Amino acid sequence: MSAPAPTRRRPALSLAAIAVIVIAMAPAIGSGQGINLASTNRDKPIEVFADNGIEWQQDNEVLIARGNARAVRSGVDINAEVLRAFYKKKQEGGTDLARLDAAGNVRITSPSETITGETAVYDLEKAVLLVNGKKVVYRSGADVLTANRQMEYYEIEQKAVARGNATAVHEGKTVRAATLVALFRKNAKGKSEVYEIQAFQNVAILTDQDTVLANKAIYDVILGIATLTGNVRITRGQTQLAGDRAEINVNTGISKLLTDPDTLSVPGGTKRKRRVRGLILPTRP
Repeated sequence: MSAPAPTRRRPALSLAAIAVIVIAMAPAIGSGQGINLASTNRDKPIEVFADNGIEWQQDNEVLIARGNARAVRSGVDINAEVLRAFYKKKQEGGTDLARLDAAGNVRITSPSETITGETAVYDLEKAVLLVNGKKVVYRSGADVLTANRQMEYYEIEQKAVARGNATAVHEGKTVRAATLVALFRKNAKGKSEVYEIQAFQNVAILTDQDTVLANKAIYDVILGIATLTGNVRITRGQTQLAGDRAEINVNTGISKLLTDPDTLSVPGGTKRKRRVRGLILPTRP
């Protein structure tokens, strides 16, 4: 029985040669102000650069760039120690870039957004970016979203999901939770901005005056109003309030503790509304 034929590999090519090949074969990465790498303007080329050469494996349909590697298209810039660009042949001829893998000091930027982490996988067919690392950071203007496990970025849905001790900071207000979902949109200047943050599990909202804990929260960034549900606890100084729901205005400092509209079953078959409670401690001069 004859040995299988070895996989043929093209030698590492010069930087200029690879740049021309990628321009000729790749689909476009979206232009615009956000990280729209796959969902818009698919008539633009992509360029790949690297300090230590670029390898073209035709049989495996992959380009591998090593050493300060960089992929650029229409204002979106991906930097890492190693980049792998996977492409597919189309039936009608030509090729489509299907996925980009990045490893080592990953940094993805657009004119209005930045994501950093240790590794990343960009599925260009689904327009979804997954970034992993002990500290993954997403920045949109002055807003910062961090996580210590992973972050997902969905181009079409215009949202980012942070998992693992996630934290969001907006104008000095902090939201923490096991999972945070940031929804963003284009502002009047055409740049991406966060307009809503959804928080799930072990939620904490920290302001200059209050510490608010809950199971779930929805924070309207534009209005500055957070709606919290499930085991809500509000602490301001030595004053403590507890209930099922709360509405916090982080701009005015006004907090409203609300009763749950559902009723609570008690022994004997009767029902009563849940009640809020508060503890106000005297202050000493």
